[in-house]
Amino acid sequence: MPEGDTVHQAAHRLHTALAGSALTHSDLRVPKYATADLTGRTVLDVTPRGKHLLTRIEGGLTLHSHLRMDGSWKIYTPGERWGGGPGHQIRAVLGNDHHTAVGYRLPVLELLRTTDEHKAVGHLGPDLLGPDWDPALATENLLRDPTRQLGEALLDQRNLAGIGNIYKSELCFLAAVTPWLPIGDLPEGTPERLVKAAHRLLEANRDRPARSTTGRRDQRLYVYGRAPRPCLRCGTPVRRADQGDGSRERPTYWCPRCQSGPTP
Repeated sequence: MPEGDTVHQAAHRLHTALAGSALTHSDLRVPKYATADLTGRTVLDVTPRGKHLLTRIEGGLTLHSHLRMDGSWKIYTPGERWGGGPGHQIRAVLGNDHHTAVGYRLPVLELLRTTDEHKAVGHLGPDLLGPDWDPALATENLLRDPTRQLGEALLDQRNLAGIGNIYKSELCFLAAVTPWLPIGDLPEGTPERLVKAAHRLLEANRDRPARSTTGRRDQRLYVYGRAPRPCLRCGTPVRRADQGDGSRERPTYWCPRCQSGPTP
């Protein structure tokens, strides 16, 4: 699943390509909006909200999309071959005289009134890369259920918006605890430091072509995707296990020496 920094970059690309120009072509390939025609309307802006994308269009409309695991928006110039996947995976096409944005495999695509955006994103916690960022509220949200596993709490977008599975594993490593540790068992001050670290990492990576949590070019991540290679700090083989609520299990990585707490 894309992280908040990835979605921020996608929003920037879409905004640069579409904002300020009238649409000369629109095609929403989902049954509910198959007859919707946005041609002639000007794209006002493209704004990220957590992992959601809000494309605001003249006339008080917003095209809301979410990438989830496999979705993507690709930008093409006139005459350029579309290469984001087979045609049957295209869910949306928005074009002007200079660029065409093609949405592939978008699991969420809906057209709504801009005044109704809260129905799509109003449930989200403070956005790590947004103007509403509030570290105190994010910390308060995390601590609301002290029995909940840290990894699951970090992924819950209602607590704070923008953390995905990569940052979940990396943040737990930086906090020296396992993702299965209950929130209430964190050492004093750790929740506040975790929230600050999350904000710092996403801000540092918001414009980078390649994400890094280590500051190193050769090894960009501490634990995510590294099993069974050695931990960058202590040399112990990194381990991997799934974590989830039973409906959605996500691969989770940790160092059994550097991180304390329960494990599967």
